[in-house]
Amino acid sequence: MSMSEDRKYRILVVDDEASVLITYRLILERHGYDVVACPTSRDAIAALERHEFDGLLCDYSLEEQHTSFEVISAARERDAALPVALLTGYATKETADEAASRNIDIMFKPIEIEEFLGTTERLVQEKRPDDN
Repeated sequence: MSMSEDRKYRILVVDDEASVLITYRLILERHGYDVVACPTSRDAIAALERHEFDGLLCDYSLEEQHTSFEVISAARERDAALPVALLTGYATKETADEAASRNIDIMFKPIEIEEFLGTTERLVQEKRPDDN
């Protein structure tokens, strides 16, 4: 991974399935990322208020009928250029169209580790291209 030596890329990962969230966190940490993992949209929005992030990876379907678009909207209010990827096992055409219109990548579950890491790396490079 191409990172400056003094600062790791900080990624916010949001998924309401605990085992999936832990897996994403462990994979990213093993590859040198600073990860904040949140199981709910409420926790994610609170984390956005406390930290700056270089990227957001968010499951589409969250707790109690919440969706990733709520978290993404809150994130982009703080940083309009924040790179985002939507993680989903399914996406309607409307969801895919909305993601495309908002410059949001989509990764379909199950996600291959190489795709997951490659997309994450590309996202953070979009945020901080000077660190190459």
